[in-house]
Amino acid sequence: MIQLDLTGQVAVVTGGSSGIGLATAELFLQAGACVAICGRDGDRLARAERELRERHPQAQLLAARCDVLDANDVAAFAGAVEQRFGRADMLVNNAGQGRVSTFADTTDEAWREELDLKYFSIIRPTRAFLPMLRSTAKQGQNASIVCVNSLLALQPEPHMVATSSARAGVLSLIKSLAVELAPEHIRVNSILIGIVESGQWRRRYENDAAAQAAGQSWQQWTGELARKKHIPLGRFGLPEEAAQALFYLATSLSSYTTGSHIDVSGGVARHV
Repeated sequence: MIQLDLTGQVAVVTGGSSGIGLATAELFLQAGACVAICGRDGDRLARAERELRERHPQAQLLAARCDVLDANDVAAFAGAVEQRFGRADMLVNNAGQGRVSTFADTTDEAWREELDLKYFSIIRPTRAFLPMLRSTAKQGQNASIVCVNSLLALQPEPHMVATSSARAGVLSLIKSLAVELAPEHIRVNSILIGIVESGQWRRRYENDAAAQAAGQSWQQWTGELARKKHIPLGRFGLPEEAAQALFYLATSLSSYTTGSHIDVSGGVARHV
């Protein structure tokens, strides 16, 4: 990847305590940016902060516990970023995990939870940080919003009906935001991920009694799943690979790109 000097710029990453969010925060720190991360789990967030500071002793880093579905939490996080760094240039909205359910077994409550999570994990942080992004854009500097979305937005799966529906709506939301904010020179883009290695998949592997009894390694287990799921590249994606796409869309490397998305699915997409 082309290495940019992001000294003086501020990147905000929600869900930054693990997986894709943590890998993205690390890329920004490597490029010299000030970075603010948040997460709901205080212990996991503290571990992430400790790891980042160990690898980047000179890092300008802020870590704050925040539930992005709580308007007060998000407002407090934005206030802490402004107080610490005085600005925000790049916002990465890193939404939560998927829900396995069919139409027949998805309750009204489950529908509401899924739609609330997928929409408001983008809406609330975007609202909170938009004044700072506008200030950055008015100075003629790169201002951007990037959202982590899923290939389910374009390629729904019946066993993930609620998540697929919500992801499709988020794709439309991102396009609408891009059109609305383009005159203010704030770019809005997303990535569409397929299966990416995560703590959730690690737990499934550890809880697979047959795999453990057979002494199946993580690489063997995920490789077998990738073949069953017809992933052309034959493996799961890495958080770092999704992070690189987010970094590209967030920075001036993609200065003429808005309202777009990058497919990070290992070739599993069936659409043209």
